[in-house]
Amino acid sequence: MSALSEQTRERIRAEFAKYPNKRAATLPALHIVQDEHRQVSTEALREIAELLELHPAEVNDTLSFYGFFRNESDPLGKHRVWICRSLSCSLRGADALLEAIVAEAADDQQDFNVRAFECLGACDIAPMASVDGVYVGPLELSDVPQLLDDARAGRPVLPDKQLATRLVADPSANSREFPLHPTEDGSP
Repeated sequence: MSALSEQTRERIRAEFAKYPNKRAATLPALHIVQDEHRQVSTEALREIAELLELHPAEVNDTLSFYGFFRNESDPLGKHRVWICRSLSCSLRGADALLEAIVAEAADDQQDFNVRAFECLGACDIAPMASVDGVYVGPLELSDVPQLLDDARAGRPVLPDKQLATRLVADPSANSREFPLHPTEDGSP
């Protein structure tokens, strides 16, 4: 039995048109599979390699290089909580933040996959985290219970600390004055 549905295979094939060669579609293919299955199994990796006309080791090299992909040995957890540990975040308390989140989520290992991430690229909100892909920060130890409670309840996590809702200097960007999602008639 195939690890990839025909729909997933078609989505991967559609990526080929966007790149000069099939190999260049490796990252999008891995994202497509992980979005569908929450991880990339060994069998799915083999099937991706077959579609891309690559050796499975080449696809595995990409899978293992990037920290945002998960293979079968990684814990699934319903929610991904990644704590940035770049220099900026480390200097502002990321290690203590990681410890606090791990401790607070210890009884919910089924629900939370908590880990350090080398750099999430949002140094201006250090220390910060990505919670199910939503960047939040700067974080304080006192934010930890609310962060996890919001995730458990399915609410937006720390809405006032989300990167996407921060005011920015460019008035046409995602500030509160110009919302991220315009109304149906196209007006802000």
